[in-house]
Amino acid sequence: MNAGFNPLQAFSLQGQTAVVTGGGNGIGKAVAIGLARSGAHVVVMDHEFSSAQSVVSEIVKEGLSASAICVDVKDEAQVDHAMKQAYEQHQRLDILINNAGIAIRKPSIELALADWNRVLEVNLTGVFLCARSAARFMIAQGSGAIVNTASIMGLSGGGLYPNISYQSTKGAIVNLTRALAVEWAPHQIRVNAIAPTWVETDFIKSLMAQPDLIEKIKGITPLGRLAKPEDIVGAVVFLCSPCSSMVTGHTLAVDGGFLAQ
Repeated sequence: MNAGFNPLQAFSLQGQTAVVTGGGNGIGKAVAIGLARSGAHVVVMDHEFSSAQSVVSEIVKEGLSASAICVDVKDEAQVDHAMKQAYEQHQRLDILINNAGIAIRKPSIELALADWNRVLEVNLTGVFLCARSAARFMIAQGSGAIVNTASIMGLSGGGLYPNISYQSTKGAIVNLTRALAVEWAPHQIRVNAIAPTWVETDFIKSLMAQPDLIEKIKGITPLGRLAKPEDIVGAVVFLCSPCSSMVTGHTLAVDGGFLAQ
């Protein structure tokens, strides 16, 4: 290691442009704010423009840099246009956080094909479209970092409630991450993923309304609690920063020890 290596400086994202999809709430919102506090100009993308604008307002109030773009990650043309807009703001596109996602929790035997397809379109096709579009700019500049949001449900069979389409897509994200990491490594683009546990956001609002279920989740989590959105930020910043310059193709579980059992 270089004797002059300074870890605190290496965590800085100063001068970089970062895109966060699904950045209007929950994990995406926390990550967008965290990246801005680390020095990046953050482009908050969400299919609900008002939500993206609200996050941008919070960031700007801190004297930091951010902008909002409305995009449906299922739509190829919208994705390409949005990534071009993000690049043109600062003539760079350094970081992509592929965070947009949905879940339809139904027993597999009752899950309609339309619901299955909808989850795949957002959680898997949307991640691919955004990664491909962003990578075109990253390849041209010879660097980049992509972090995909997987889940512990992509690395385990769950079992507490049926969620087959979500689990399938998140498992696919783990291997998509590996494949893109290998393909784009010659261009110095690092592709990693995070696998969060249950996070206290509106995404699991229906689960939070079931106290017995939440207690079961806490009981099978060694740290004994659910995560908060802020618990995810450090892992993402690490994977985006020079501190992880030799890390690619990896899925980092942020799960309170759930997968260690």
